[in-house]
Amino acid sequence: MAFDKYRHYENSVQTPEEHVRIFESMFFQIRRKEALRLREDFCGTFLISCEWIKSNKLRTATGIDLDPEPVAFGRKHSYSKLTSTQKRRLDLRLQDVCVPTPDKHEIIGAGNFSFNIFKDKKALKKYFSAARRSLTPDGIFVLEMAGGPGFIAKGREQKTYTMPGLGKFTYYWDQKSFDPITHFGTYAIHFKDRHGVMHKDVFTYDWRVWSIPELREVMLECGFKDTKVFWEDPGPDGSGTGEYVAMEKGDNAFAWIAFVVGIK
Repeated sequence: MAFDKYRHYENSVQTPEEHVRIFESMFFQIRRKEALRLREDFCGTFLISCEWIKSNKLRTATGIDLDPEPVAFGRKHSYSKLTSTQKRRLDLRLQDVCVPTPDKHEIIGAGNFSFNIFKDKKALKKYFSAARRSLTPDGIFVLEMAGGPGFIAKGREQKTYTMPGLGKFTYYWDQKSFDPITHFGTYAIHFKDRHGVMHKDVFTYDWRVWSIPELREVMLECGFKDTKVFWEDPGPDGSGTGEYVAMEKGDNAFAWIAFVVGIK
């Protein structure tokens, strides 16, 4: 069987159930009600969108991506497993996230640090402004981001996963370079498959690593009324609970993941 990069990615990187839980929790914390309409930006194989519509029979999802290859994979593997009614509640579009959508969404989410593809403020503002115009009056704009010294230090991490039907494989996250003046960084994902064959640079990323204050300032400049930062609740022992709550101060962890939210 040929190496399938999207199956390896989905089984090592993505946690759609977790993202749905976090999205709905953040919306409830801000608006005190349940969200039904999601737009998943840079959706790739759109696992989050699929999980969103499966979580509630009233929910709808729109997945947006410019790359037809991962979307085609998702149609073949995830979309095909949905019921006919679920399929009707999922809209997939090959288009630029910087173009506003005429239909409005309660949550627009960009996961896995994907917005870092915008490397200057002008490009970032174009995206943020388009997202704001695509939200309902009570909508929120959610960016998943990473930071800390551990996210910019040169190095490689690896984990072993077991994929149903294909056995164990090894995932490598490779932080190749980072420039402290420009905040431009290069990253890559490699895989070693169950046969021990290494597949290098399967996914590569050329990013600007934005900071939390920068994102909040640009959101306000683009017309969002307020912003919040959802940081992982450290819990009694400081190890992290997996729950994200709005905070104005965070612990200076070696590496962290947080969500910056623009409130329309």
